[in-house]
Amino acid sequence: MVKNILLGFTFAALAVASAASYNVTFYQPVTINGAQLKAGDYKLELKDNNTAVLKQGKSVTEAPVKVENDSQKFSRNAVRMNGEKVEEIRLGGTNTRVVFERSGNATN
Repeated sequence: MVKNILLGFTFAALAVASAASYNVTFYQPVTINGAQLKAGDYKLELKDNNTAVLKQGKSVTEAPVKVENDSQKFSRNAVRMNGEKVEEIRLGGTNTRVVFERSGNATN
């Protein structure tokens, strides 16, 4: 009985961990793989470690990404840009970098 309860908690913890989301703020309009996003707060979710989903209200943008791990944890979220194009987002409290592919197939 105790093993079944522990097993249930383990699966619940894994489900929560895989559904992690992060808050990201863009202080100016940005472009992510061809999609224009206005300045503001967004919720970033990773889908299968190869797609980023950015949500702001009813607006949802998906873009292909590559998830990379750095050797050290980032102290806060940071957005690396090239002009107005987002190249990567470093997730605060983790060692995870979300690198946006340069293809231009984001959906909005």
